[in-house]
Amino acid sequence: MRIGLFGLLGTGNLGNDGSLTAVLAHLRAEHPHAGIEVFCSGPDEVRARHGVSAIRMNWYRDEYTTASRLGSVVRKGLGKVIDFFRTANWVRKQDVVIVPGMGVLETTLPLRPWGWPYSLFLLSLTGKLFFTKVVLLAVGAGTVADRANRTLLVGAARLAHYRSYRDEISRDAMGAMGVDTSRDPVHTDLAFALPNPVPLADHGVVGVGVMDYHGSNTDRDNAERIHRDYVRRMTQFVSWLAENGRVVRLFVGDHVDEAVADRIIEAVDSRAVSVVHTSTLDELLREMARVDAIVASRYHNVLAAVKLGKPTVAVGYAAKSDALMAEMGVGEFCQSIRDLDVDRLVKQFTVMEERSAELRAVLTRRNTEMTRRVELQLAELSAIVRGSSR
Repeated sequence: MRIGLFGLLGTGNLGNDGSLTAVLAHLRAEHPHAGIEVFCSGPDEVRARHGVSAIRMNWYRDEYTTASRLGSVVRKGLGKVIDFFRTANWVRKQDVVIVPGMGVLETTLPLRPWGWPYSLFLLSLTGKLFFTKVVLLAVGAGTVADRANRTLLVGAARLAHYRSYRDEISRDAMGAMGVDTSRDPVHTDLAFALPNPVPLADHGVVGVGVMDYHGSNTDRDNAERIHRDYVRRMTQFVSWLAENGRVVRLFVGDHVDEAVADRIIEAVDSRAVSVVHTSTLDELLREMARVDAIVASRYHNVLAAVKLGKPTVAVGYAAKSDALMAEMGVGEFCQSIRDLDVDRLVKQFTVMEERSAELRAVLTRRNTEMTRRVELQLAELSAIVRGSSR
């Protein structure tokens, strides 16, 4: 049995790499004799961290940087042709290829069609050509506005052998774009399969998750203004926390977020504020377990917080954060990152602290249900794997 794993993995996104960790742990436990190989963006990191064979997804190494010179444009264009054959050659060797979680069918952050959407479409297309089962496992999706991205992502979804989603809004979005989702199950995020660390909270410490936010895929013209506004408002909130006697630990969800954390620390200029450096979702969970309450922006920061049973306010950039918070029974503690109101955030945080014991009890009950749902998802995955041998 040969099992492939496919995605934007090993590039510093803690949520994506956490999904990979969860699926790898399951495959090694339930299918110990299978050969596993990862086709991804950061193969060196994946090999070093997980001890598994890994191959670079794109022939052109600067695929996800802007091509400003003619030579770069030519190499990037040539890479698209070469990537078709590289992907086809890799896919034909696998019995099943799994895309483990991630928001692979959404454009809530800036995304060019010839980048990830093209790669995912090649995967599903070559899977059909070589009778390799492509599994989109507990993925996130959203309604895609621009035609090029929508065509590629919808095409990839339709050609896949199996699709499941991490929430109802993802399945609804694919249905709205014309995909037949009548047989597609909804489970939950794969991160719920990861073990929780022993909670050792430091009293009076607040975690604040920040991100390098520049708007959505349709906000490119206003990206810098959106970014400045977000950083300014989060800085105001962190300043309020420090001035009111809280110790603040800043969390990131991707390596690109670290510059934002550094800017906030410099602006607040308080010994009460520091940044926590983590490189895996497991490390993030361990560090978040040490705080009393959390305010976070990135989806997997929010997910890690509620998974740990921490009173949480989500300053979300997409509907997926609101959906997760509602599903966990704490939907009132949300607001949009685009319209971030610092005064309202202070009020939400204050109420959240006052109701801390009640919210922890709610989150504990919901986490039991989430664990059951992710176990069901992984059981379905094993059934597909066992039925995929050639």
